[in-house]
Amino acid sequence: MNSDADHDVCGMSLAIDVVGGKWKLHLMWVLGGGPQRFGQIRRLLDGVSEKVLAENLRHLESTGVVHREIFPEIPPRVEYSLTPLGETLRLALEPLETWGNSNRSELAAVTRTSAPETAPSRIAL
Repeated sequence: MNSDADHDVCGMSLAIDVVGGKWKLHLMWVLGGGPQRFGQIRRLLDGVSEKVLAENLRHLESTGVVHREIFPEIPPRVEYSLTPLGETLRLALEPLETWGNSNRSELAAVTRTSAPETAPSRIAL
């Protein structure tokens, strides 16, 4: 988003740019439970490859919603956590989860009649 029209982009578009894609919302929920190491995140998000997970974490870090901390230990330990900005985004996403839970039956009935892309299940923390 490097055009002169950047100031005209609506807030929804900006938010979707941050969390859009198959894995970023799930990463937000995982990290909402507290700091996590890469391997822990990968175990919680069944089906994500190391490459895709690393790319998504880098993107969330570059947007300022995820913090990557390297601890000076041997072997080095790296933890990912939400920044204060990321925490505000997580809170903003909670109503979306509430809506999904409230409409689960209706949405499940609709998706049974079509063949959507398989998405990972919600991570309970």
